[in-house]
Amino acid sequence: MPASSTTLNSTAADAAAPAASAAGVEPGARAAPGGAVKRATRAAKPASKVPAAENTLRILKLLASKRGPMAASNIATALGLPRSSVYHLLGVMEANGFVLHLHEEQRYGLGISAFELSSAYSRQEPLSRLGRPLLASLVDAVGESAHLAVLHGRDVLYIVEERAKNRPSLVTDVGVRLPSHLTASGRAILAALPKSQVRALYPNAAAFSARHDTESPIRKYSALSSHLDQVRQRGYATEHGEVTPGFGSIAAAVTDHVGWPTAAVAVTFLEDKLPAEQWPALAARVQKVADELSVRLHGRPSA
Repeated sequence: MPASSTTLNSTAADAAAPAASAAGVEPGARAAPGGAVKRATRAAKPASKVPAAENTLRILKLLASKRGPMAASNIATALGLPRSSVYHLLGVMEANGFVLHLHEEQRYGLGISAFELSSAYSRQEPLSRLGRPLLASLVDAVGESAHLAVLHGRDVLYIVEERAKNRPSLVTDVGVRLPSHLTASGRAILAALPKSQVRALYPNAAAFSARHDTESPIRKYSALSSHLDQVRQRGYATEHGEVTPGFGSIAAAVTDHVGWPTAAVAVTFLEDKLPAEQWPALAARVQKVADELSVRLHGRPSA
């Protein structure tokens, strides 16, 4: 609305206030058609004492609620903020790693610092306490070791491990970090992320690594993208000896209320002890536990 129209409307409103008061109308009421008086149903929201901080948090919450990055103009429209303010805030957030600017798409998505903040919450008691009994039941049911992991930058961080009786120890102990593209847990989480976010995490060949002499089939983004497409189609992720030779893993993502991956549930086993034809049945059990944890986290089951 032009400034002149705003001024005229404000003046008219100010002039109407004494008349309304004289007619016995309380402040905040408005005249309805036909002269009837109708009270305003909305109270004005108090102005924030730190609007920049509040708007920064609003932007983060908005981006976190979306399945993919957004243009700055759309952010401004959704939040009712001036575009210039949004660009300034996004610049500061980008400099601190909380958003990523995807130049080719001219959009903004959550950055590494936002992932780390999310992972920091996930590493604390709520996720571990909710996940541990579910993993213990899974281990009892399948007789193999299970773990819960969260994304931490390009790595997965293991926050719960339940070892099966008479099964060998694994490298996936609590507190261990491993490259996400090498693990079933990491692949399950990456497959649930928007492709633009995965691309931002893996911008070049230097982002890929291997743990041992066995050559990983995923050494560049095109291979990772193709593999993640298979994970989405199949509904679960797998890993064949890329973390520890001879051991395989099956994993499924734990999602929040908007389908964003919060963690992954995985089972690890000796590959020569579990024929390939039995993997889908085990995957179904893993997926069921991931779905249950999603619900307990006030999320939703994976599609």
